[in-house]
Amino acid sequence: MIASAVASSPVARRYARALFELASEQKSVEPVAAALRTVAAALEASPDLRAVFENPRYLQEQKKAVARALAEKIAAPPALANALLLLADRRRLAHLGAIADAFDALAEEAAGRLRAEIVSAGPLPESYYTALQKTLSEVTGRQVKLVRRQDPSLIGGVVARVGDVVFDGSLKNRLSDLRHQMLVAATPSGRG
Repeated sequence: MIASAVASSPVARRYARALFELASEQKSVEPVAAALRTVAAALEASPDLRAVFENPRYLQEQKKAVARALAEKIAAPPALANALLLLADRRRLAHLGAIADAFDALAEEAAGRLRAEIVSAGPLPESYYTALQKTLSEVTGRQVKLVRRQDPSLIGGVVARVGDVVFDGSLKNRLSDLRHQMLVAATPSGRG
Protein backbone atom coordinates (compact mmCIF):
# COMPACT_ATOMS: atom_id res chain seq x y z
CA MET A 1 0.00 0.00 0.00
CA ILE A 2 1.49 3.33 -1.03
CA ALA A 3 -0.04 5.36 1.77
CA SER A 4 1.30 3.15 4.54
CA ALA A 5 4.79 3.15 3.08
CA VAL A 6 5.08 6.89 3.55
CA ALA A 7 2.26 7.53 6.04
CA SER A 8 4.32 9.56 8.47
CA SER A 9 6.45 11.18 5.80
CA PRO A 10 7.37 14.81 6.44
CA VAL A 11 7.26 15.23 2.65
CA ALA A 12 3.60 14.15 2.58
CA ARG A 13 2.69 16.46 5.44
CA ARG A 14 4.49 19.40 3.80
CA TYR A 15 2.69 18.97 0.47
CA ALA A 16 -0.65 18.39 2.23
CA ARG A 17 -0.25 21.59 4.25
CA ALA A 18 0.64 23.63 1.15
CA LEU A 19 -2.31 22.21 -0.77
CA PHE A 20 -4.63 22.74 2.21
CA GLU A 21 -3.58 26.39 2.55
CA LEU A 22 -4.15 26.98 -1.15
CA ALA A 23 -7.53 25.20 -1.09
CA SER A 24 -8.54 27.21 1.99
CA GLU A 25 -7.68 30.48 0.23
CA GLN A 26 -9.75 29.37 -2.76
CA LYS A 27 -12.56 28.11 -0.49
CA SER A 28 -12.35 24.70 -2.15
CA VAL A 29 -11.25 22.43 0.72
CA GLU A 30 -14.09 19.92 0.35
CA PRO A 31 -13.86 19.55 -3.47
CA VAL A 32 -10.06 19.25 -3.27
CA ALA A 33 -10.34 16.65 -0.49
CA ALA A 34 -12.85 14.57 -2.46
CA ALA A 35 -10.84 14.74 -5.69
CA LEU A 36 -7.59 14.00 -3.85
CA ARG A 37 -9.11 10.89 -2.27
CA THR A 38 -10.37 9.78 -5.70
CA VAL A 39 -6.93 10.15 -7.31
CA ALA A 40 -5.18 8.47 -4.37
CA ALA A 41 -7.65 5.54 -4.54
CA ALA A 42 -7.13 5.22 -8.31
CA LEU A 43 -3.38 5.17 -7.85
CA GLU A 44 -3.66 2.61 -5.06
CA ALA A 45 -6.00 0.37 -7.07
CA SER A 46 -4.10 0.42 -10.35
CA PRO A 47 -0.72 -1.30 -10.61
CA ASP A 48 -0.43 0.02 -14.18
CA LEU A 49 -0.94 3.60 -13.07
CA ARG A 50 1.57 3.20 -10.24
CA ALA A 51 4.06 1.71 -12.70
CA VAL A 52 3.91 4.85 -14.85
CA PHE A 53 4.86 7.06 -11.90
CA GLU A 54 7.35 4.72 -10.25
CA ASN A 55 9.20 3.37 -13.28
CA PRO A 56 12.17 5.53 -14.35
CA ARG A 57 11.69 4.23 -17.89
CA TYR A 58 8.82 6.70 -18.34
CA LEU A 59 9.89 10.25 -19.11
CA GLN A 60 8.81 13.11 -16.84
CA GLU A 61 6.69 14.57 -19.65
CA GLN A 62 4.84 11.25 -19.95
CA LYS A 63 4.21 11.19 -16.20
CA LYS A 64 2.95 14.77 -16.27
CA ALA A 65 0.68 13.94 -19.22
CA VAL A 66 -0.84 11.04 -17.26
CA ALA A 67 -1.25 13.26 -14.16
CA ARG A 68 -2.91 15.94 -16.31
CA ALA A 69 -5.26 13.37 -17.89
CA LEU A 70 -6.16 12.01 -14.47
CA ALA A 71 -6.96 15.52 -13.19
CA GLU A 72 -9.11 16.20 -16.26
CA LYS A 73 -10.92 12.88 -15.99
CA ILE A 74 -12.11 13.60 -12.45
CA ALA A 75 -12.57 17.34 -13.06
CA ALA A 76 -10.09 18.13 -10.29
CA PRO A 77 -10.17 21.64 -8.87
CA PRO A 78 -7.34 23.78 -10.28
CA ALA A 79 -5.37 23.68 -7.00
CA LEU A 80 -5.27 19.88 -7.12
CA ALA A 81 -4.59 19.69 -10.85
CA ASN A 82 -1.55 21.95 -10.38
CA ALA A 83 -0.45 19.98 -7.31
CA LEU A 84 -0.58 16.71 -9.28
CA LEU A 85 1.63 18.21 -11.99
CA LEU A 86 4.05 19.47 -9.34
CA LEU A 87 4.12 16.07 -7.63
CA ALA A 88 4.74 14.35 -10.96
CA ASP A 89 7.48 16.83 -11.80
CA ARG A 90 9.20 16.29 -8.44
CA ARG A 91 8.73 12.51 -8.46
CA ARG A 92 6.52 12.62 -5.36
CA LEU A 93 3.37 10.85 -6.57
CA ALA A 94 4.28 7.80 -4.47
CA HIS A 95 3.35 10.01 -1.49
CA LEU A 96 -0.16 10.73 -2.81
CA GLY A 97 -2.01 8.40 -0.41
CA ALA A 98 -0.20 9.88 2.58
CA ILE A 99 -0.79 13.40 1.25
CA ALA A 100 -4.52 12.63 1.00
CA ASP A 101 -4.55 11.32 4.59
CA ALA A 102 -2.67 14.37 5.89
CA PHE A 103 -4.94 16.71 3.91
CA ASP A 104 -8.05 15.04 5.38
CA ALA A 105 -6.60 15.40 8.89
CA LEU A 106 -5.96 19.13 8.31
CA ALA A 107 -9.48 19.62 6.93
CA GLU A 108 -11.05 17.81 9.87
CA GLU A 109 -9.00 19.81 12.37
CA ALA A 110 -9.99 23.08 10.70
CA ALA A 111 -13.65 22.03 10.88
CA GLY A 112 -13.32 21.22 14.60
CA ARG A 113 -13.45 17.47 14.10
CA LEU A 114 -10.96 15.00 15.54
CA ARG A 115 -9.72 11.98 13.63
CA ALA A 116 -9.30 8.66 15.42
CA GLU A 117 -7.62 5.81 13.57
CA ILE A 118 -8.89 2.43 14.69
CA VAL A 119 -6.83 -0.59 13.62
CA SER A 120 -8.14 -4.09 14.25
CA ALA A 121 -7.08 -7.56 13.20
CA GLY A 122 -10.36 -8.10 11.39
CA PRO A 123 -13.78 -6.54 10.94
CA LEU A 124 -15.60 -5.42 14.08
CA PRO A 125 -19.35 -5.03 14.61
CA GLU A 126 -20.82 -1.66 13.65
CA SER A 127 -22.12 -1.30 17.21
CA TYR A 128 -18.52 -1.31 18.47
CA TYR A 129 -17.59 1.62 16.23
CA THR A 130 -20.74 3.53 17.17
CA ALA A 131 -20.07 3.14 20.90
CA LEU A 132 -16.39 3.99 20.48
CA GLN A 133 -17.17 7.12 18.47
CA LYS A 134 -19.68 8.26 21.11
CA THR A 135 -17.21 7.65 23.95
CA LEU A 136 -14.36 9.46 22.18
CA SER A 137 -16.64 12.42 21.40
CA GLU A 138 -17.66 12.66 25.06
CA VAL A 139 -14.07 12.39 26.31
CA THR A 140 -12.61 14.90 23.85
CA GLY A 141 -15.56 17.26 23.65
CA ARG A 142 -15.22 17.27 19.86
CA GLN A 143 -16.90 15.55 16.96
CA VAL A 144 -14.83 12.44 16.20
CA LYS A 145 -14.39 10.81 12.82
CA LEU A 146 -13.28 7.19 12.92
CA VAL A 147 -10.90 5.94 10.25
CA ARG A 148 -11.03 2.16 10.17
CA ARG A 149 -8.13 -0.03 9.10
CA GLN A 150 -7.38 -3.73 9.36
CA ASP A 151 -4.02 -5.31 10.15
CA PRO A 152 -4.09 -9.11 10.56
CA SER A 153 -0.66 -9.01 12.25
CA LEU A 154 -2.37 -7.64 15.38
CA ILE A 155 -3.83 -11.16 15.89
CA GLY A 156 -6.69 -9.68 17.96
CA GLY A 157 -7.67 -6.58 19.88
CA VAL A 158 -7.59 -2.96 18.76
CA VAL A 159 -5.08 -0.15 18.42
CA ALA A 160 -6.57 3.33 18.57
CA ARG A 161 -4.70 6.50 17.64
CA VAL A 162 -6.34 9.77 18.60
CA GLY A 163 -4.12 12.67 17.64
CA ASP A 164 -0.69 11.88 19.06
CA VAL A 165 -2.00 9.41 21.66
CA VAL A 166 -1.92 5.68 20.92
CA PHE A 167 -3.91 3.11 22.88
CA ASP A 168 -2.54 -0.34 22.06
CA GLY A 169 -4.90 -3.08 23.19
CA SER A 170 -3.77 -5.56 20.55
CA LEU A 171 -3.03 -9.18 21.34
CA LYS A 172 0.31 -8.75 19.56
CA ASN A 173 1.28 -6.02 22.05
CA ARG A 174 0.05 -8.03 25.02
CA LEU A 175 2.08 -11.07 23.90
CA SER A 176 5.15 -8.86 23.50
CA ASP A 177 4.65 -7.51 27.04
CA LEU A 178 4.22 -11.03 28.40
CA ARG A 179 7.39 -12.17 26.62
CA HIS A 180 9.31 -9.26 28.13
CA GLN A 181 7.97 -10.06 31.63
CA MET A 182 8.97 -13.70 31.23
CA LEU A 183 12.48 -12.74 30.12
CA VAL A 184 12.86 -10.39 33.08
CA ALA A 185 11.64 -13.09 35.48
CA ALA A 186 14.04 -15.63 33.94
CA THR A 187 17.15 -13.52 34.53
CA PRO A 188 19.15 -14.46 37.64
CA SER A 189 18.77 -11.05 39.27
CA GLY A 190 15.10 -10.72 38.25
CA ARG A 191 15.95 -7.56 36.32
CA GLY A 192 16.16 -7.01 32.53
